[in-house]
Amino acid sequence: MTGVRRSILSAPMLDPAGLDLESARRITYRIEQRFRYTYESPVSVLSQRLVIVPRPRHGDLYRRAHLLEISGARAEHRTRQDACGNTVVRVTAARVEREVEFRVVAVLERVRGDRLPLPAAALRDAALHAPTSLTAPDDRLRQLAADLVRAGGEPADVAERICSAVHATMSYGFGTTSVVTTAAQALAGGIGVCQDYAHIMISLCRLAGLPARYVSGHLLGQGGTHAWVEVIVAQDGVATALALDPCHGRRAHSGYVTVAVGRDYTDVAPTSGTYVGAPSGRLTGDRSVGVIAVDNPLGEGGAR
Repeated sequence: MTGVRRSILSAPMLDPAGLDLESARRITYRIEQRFRYTYESPVSVLSQRLVIVPRPRHGDLYRRAHLLEISGARAEHRTRQDACGNTVVRVTAARVEREVEFRVVAVLERVRGDRLPLPAAALRDAALHAPTSLTAPDDRLRQLAADLVRAGGEPADVAERICSAVHATMSYGFGTTSVVTTAAQALAGGIGVCQDYAHIMISLCRLAGLPARYVSGHLLGQGGTHAWVEVIVAQDGVATALALDPCHGRRAHSGYVTVAVGRDYTDVAPTSGTYVGAPSGRLTGDRSVGVIAVDNPLGEGGAR
């Protein structure tokens, strides 16, 4: 690793108080995240899929540098891009005695106005229109979608209406849902986490004829990984991703940092895999996300 790269990966976070992110020309973020699997007895034939390294580019967000470390076991890994352009790391280890840890540090830069138009085909992408096992609709979702579409408007208007409706309908709370809870189940329960809000909104968007995808990433000031939705709409003659957060009932802003996108959570789960051994694995983790540099327009406040 070069000295310059090591320096940027270890750069200190800025105090967020007083930072004017929305008027900044450039924002540089630093993400550090750890996942640790601990086992009561040795396991073998470990195969892990990691989606924790941010995409090389997503809209106006560029990955400038990253470091992935694997400790606790002798492991091999290979990296590729999946069909959605996400960075996927496959890790294999013949044996893990006690624990294995995955650590990623990444630096990303947002360049204001440097948008990346999507191909027009994204508006017709069958994968973003079709239900999945986690977003399959039931009668209540179908009725809600019909009610929301009835008011009319441009696709972006309908998407915003759906976002607001999901936010108003659901209550945020841990412990009642899991990673296998469907949109229909979460809506019926009326309580869930950001993943559930995203699945409900995706289901409604697809029922309304809007291509929508699940976004996994981070929200500044929040403790864990966050999820929101991108709806693909036509804007100024090109396809563009309209990022909406139904958990907070708003458009995504400069505090949102994308890691991966997919049809639903299953495509972008940060870590998943298999091993041979007693079913005693325990997953723990931590993360820190912040801003390390802000380039504000001349004459305005903020840090450089």
